[in-house]
Amino acid sequence: MKPLLYLSDVVTLALDPALCNGCRMCTVVCPHDVIAMADKRAQIIHRDRCMECGACEMNCPTGALKVTSGVGCAAGIITGYINKTEPTCGCSSSGSACC
Repeated sequence: MKPLLYLSDVVTLALDPALCNGCRMCTVVCPHDVIAMADKRAQIIHRDRCMECGACEMNCPTGALKVTSGVGCAAGIITGYINKTEPTCGCSSSGSACC
């Protein structure tokens, strides 16, 4: 089965490799294999697979990973569709349209 992807280049996931202690918790809890280990440090390898669930950030003991879970363009598009309104996620310069 082909892996599911989020929208390209809109994920809020960020990694500070200097804070990573190599514990591997992020690789254990990520449901979509977004993060892998290289040189005893976490690396984001499949960024667009991230669904912004927040599991990696919640389980990172050093705060190396940050993600604003429950937001993003996908949430804005879905909410707009359900409410029959224009999608809004706050990522555009005006804040009124999605992407």
